[in-house]
Amino acid sequence: MSDQAPDSLIPYDEIVQEALRAVVGRVLGEVESAGGLPGEHHFYITFKTGAPGVDIPKHLVERFPDEMTIVIQNRFWDLKVKPDGFEVGLSFNQVPAKLIIPFGAVTGFVDPAVNFALQFQAQADDEDEPEHETAGNDAPIATPVEDGSNVVSIDFTRKK
Repeated sequence: MSDQAPDSLIPYDEIVQEALRAVVGRVLGEVESAGGLPGEHHFYITFKTGAPGVDIPKHLVERFPDEMTIVIQNRFWDLKVKPDGFEVGLSFNQVPAKLIIPFGAVTGFVDPAVNFALQFQAQADDEDEPEHETAGNDAPIATPVEDGSNVVSIDFTRKK
């Protein structure tokens, strides 16, 4: 008898990733509806800058050619959430920018105020990618606590 699971004809990996990305959409939709962030909540959103549908200023693509993390906290505007992604206005070194980010490009979502995090499988093959720096948009930066509480990390690259 083999310990290896049979290959599934149902794309469970994709279904779970899509459902978890919907959590990000719902949370951002709540912020959009409320007109701002409740309490001390704020978000770090990491995304692939070269993913299909991402539309960010050229100088940001040049600075972050692979992946970038933005902070949604004090200084953001025009948050619009759509079924397939979101757009938001942020400032980088006092230069305003509009970012359009599809949910499929998002690789991480963290709310450090409540130690909540989601990490997503990249949709493209990204083995051995270098670590990236935080984008440094004009919002205060706090370091998320990574004690494991309320953190969901999914890695579908290993078969059990």
